[in-house]
Amino acid sequence: MPAPTAKPNARSKLLDAALSMIRAKGYSATTVDELCAAAGVTKGAFFHHFRNKDELGVAAAEHWSEVTGALFAAAPYHDHADPLDRVLGYLAFRKALLQGGVPDFTCLVGTMVQETYETAPAIRDACDRSISTHARTLEADIEAAMRDRAMSPDWTPESLALHIQAVLQGAFILAKAKGGPQVAADSMDHLTRYLTLLFCAGGDTPNPKGD
Repeated sequence: MPAPTAKPNARSKLLDAALSMIRAKGYSATTVDELCAAAGVTKGAFFHHFRNKDELGVAAAEHWSEVTGALFAAAPYHDHADPLDRVLGYLAFRKALLQGGVPDFTCLVGTMVQETYETAPAIRDACDRSISTHARTLEADIEAAMRDRAMSPDWTPESLALHIQAVLQGAFILAKAKGGPQVAADSMDHLTRYLTLLFCAGGDTPNPKGD
């Protein structure tokens, strides 16, 4: 007989509600009352687990990292033998996630940090940790791809991993502006072409002055 599945507690329900509602409405427009209604919990339960909405915002960023971290850790792109194929496979996986409406595929922490980077430093820092930690999951493969190709460019695996996230976050902003995923898919295709050319060229940085 299978073991009984534990029912989610009020905190988990509120965090799950935050992931969906904030991506749909934004952080500022999402109220505590709406979160409680979506989670099916009382306002008293909210304040039992969180002192205020900003504390929930920090916890939501951490919850997002846990949920998405497990998703990416189990993704099939890790199975490629060539580290560059793993990096390009990561982008293909990100493109495959462009399903449903815009709130379904855009990034919670990217959404929150745009609204709170000046007004809620704790949320900003939590979003930074989430994005930067995720970027670091690419660094070992980028470094291995550089080593396999005997590359010694004037950029680092860390800077390229963060650049990849910058393009993805920008792609999500354009998807919101355009109201659909196609522009994000196109941006990911351009990024894939850029990385392919970058590694095929040995990672040399062109001199804009032509010296």
